[in-house]
Amino acid sequence: MEKIPILRMGDFLLVTIQIDMHDQLALKLQDDLSNAIQQHASKGVLIDISTLEMVDSFIGRMVADISGMGRILGAQTILVGMQPAVAITLVELGLSLPGVATALNVERGMEILRRKIAADGTDERPG
Repeated sequence: MEKIPILRMGDFLLVTIQIDMHDQLALKLQDDLSNAIQQHASKGVLIDISTLEMVDSFIGRMVADISGMGRILGAQTILVGMQPAVAITLVELGLSLPGVATALNVERGMEILRRKIAADGTDERPG
C-alpha cells in the first residue's frame, strides 16, 4: 500500500500529499499522523495539498477529522496549498471544514503555526 511521508521539522510535522488520495490512503494517513504526533509530542501539523486536483466528500471529512484529532493530541493543524477547484468542490459538497485553519502556501502556513503556538504559551500536553 502507498504511504504518505510525514516529515518532522522540530516541533512540527510536515505532510506533503503528492499522490491522489483514496479512502484507504486517507485512513492510513490519519492513523500514521496521530501516531507521529504522539511519538514526537508535536505542537503543529502542516498538511500541503497543493498537488491535489480533486477532493470528494470522504476526503474532505477526513481532513477535518485529522485536524480535530491533532487538536485533541495537542497539535495545531494548518492546511495549505488548496487549489481553487478543490475549494469550489468542497463548497459545492457543503463541506465547510470547521476547525481547519488554512493558508495559501507552506511559508504562510508555518508562520501561522508559529504564531498559534506562541499564543498558546503552554507546553502542556493532554493526558
